[in-house]
Amino acid sequence: MTARRRPPPVVAHALRRQVLGVFALVGAGLVSALLALGLGFGLSLSYYALALATYGAIGIAVFDGLRFLGGQRFGLANAVTLVRGAMVAVLAGFVVADAPALAWVAVALASIALALDGVDGWIARRQGMATAFGARFDMEIDALLIVVLAVLAALSGKAGPWILLAGLLRYLFVLAGLAVPALNAPLPPSFRRKLVCVVQILALIVILPPLLAPPVTSAIAAGALALLVYSFTVDTAWLLRHG
Repeated sequence: MTARRRPPPVVAHALRRQVLGVFALVGAGLVSALLALGLGFGLSLSYYALALATYGAIGIAVFDGLRFLGGQRFGLANAVTLVRGAMVAVLAGFVVADAPALAWVAVALASIALALDGVDGWIARRQGMATAFGARFDMEIDALLIVVLAVLAALSGKAGPWILLAGLLRYLFVLAGLAVPALNAPLPPSFRRKLVCVVQILALIVILPPLLAPPVTSAIAAGALALLVYSFTVDTAWLLRHG
């Protein structure tokens, strides 16, 4: 078996330039949105700092993972995922924003990010550009969205601190893989896994507006979290059996 050839340096350089351009373009839109919201709601500098730091961290992760794209283009699908990441960055800024009215903005942004969740994958398949990088990028943005929404739910009192487990499960699973190598093996495609992820995000979106309050919001959050724990348990058991 021949070893996979690395992409020529010229191709790698062109890919980095392409991604940098997309990152800058989406970043410009992010800054515009941050300024509009910041001025409209009188938000502090910490709001801008956290949102931009989140987007910067996403950018670092993207550039670090470009080696998994090989010689392929970044593509429209990954650009859509990056736009979703920018929306998550805006939501992250809300964590330090003291403006209850932002709950409706958070609901709108998170809903759009969730609606776009299936669009990037559809575009990738349509264009024949589905990659492991794209699938991982999409999954990590979903995980980050759950983290941010869980923190917002806890800070707003819509659920107890236990809801933070919804955002931490993904990262606890990754850490467990350091101690148990079997957990690092690839999982087979699963509709259940995708459905539970959507349900978790949707539940966190539903409980954010001021229309609902505990114990209703706590019950919704607890039910979604129970499904997420069940899904991780099923995947963990499968990996341990086949490891």
